Amino acid sequence: MRFIATPLRRAVLCLSLFVGISGVLSAETSSEKTLKEIVSRQKDILSRAQKEGEHLDEAWLRGELQAVINSYDVLIQKAPDFAPGYVAYGMLLGQVGMTKAAVGMLLKANQLDSDIPVVKNQMAKHLAEDGKPAEALPWIMSAIDLEPKEPLYHFHLGMLLNEGRDDFLKAGTFTRPALDKAMLEAFARAVELAPDNFAYAYRRAEAYYDLETPQWDEAMKQWKALEGRAKPGIEQETIALHVANVLIKQGKLESARLIIATVKETVLQKQKQTLLDQLDAKTEK
Repeated sequence: MRFIATPLRRAVLCLSLFVGISGVLSAETSSEKTLKEIVSRQKDILSRAQKEGEHLDEAWLRGELQAVINSYDVLIQKAPDFAPGYVAYGMLLGQVGMTKAAVGMLLKANQLDSDIPVVKNQMAKHLAEDGKPAEALPWIMSAIDLEPKEPLYHFHLGMLLNEGRDDFLKAGTFTRPALDKAMLEAFARAVELAPDNFAYAYRRAEAYYDLETPQWDEAMKQWKALEGRAKPGIEQETIALHVANVLIKQGKLESARLIIATVKETVLQKQKQTLLDQLDAKTEK
């Protein structure tokens, strides 16, 4: 398969694509040994590219990834019934933007072995990104059924329910209260399973804004819990803006203004000004 020059830097940032592959592999057969070698080489390439950052030679990366793709092609030609080969290949293709080919590989893997949770998760991800949340839902639910203690799958379910809300409500798949409840439970479960994951906790806090009737008190509780975990600088000041936003919604305008004044990071000035404008509008009433 010919590698198409798509967002290479996205591939560099997605080393998490290796999560789940090790669970697919079992005893060391010839095909499994070859796959492990390919995956190891792929990981080394992306790790090096990630370290190079803005100095990345994209022509070099493109050539290296094409060589990896060629290796996958040879592997599945020699072992056409080897499901893990299709899984790993499909995940790489998805990360470099070759979505149609990625889906084909994942569907083949699912045909060979219907009990691979990472395949279900990746299919849900591709369908959701293609604007098909209703088709994505059974796939992510299957991933959770197969591996209920994987926090990423619960996180993806919460994201899917939120982003596909209008489709689900229009189709009658959920009532709004049921959807809101399921979304909050999905994010809460992700946090429960991965309590040290800042991104999961952050999104859970935001989810209280997304409810039909926002729960400002609960949102404040979540942001306050995150304050002590945030890194100094942008992270802490971003949390501060969220706290200020909730205070505005609660009508505590002066408290909000004091917190907003502590935000100094340049990249947050636009968000800061938006909140100041809201404060001014409420003060003038």
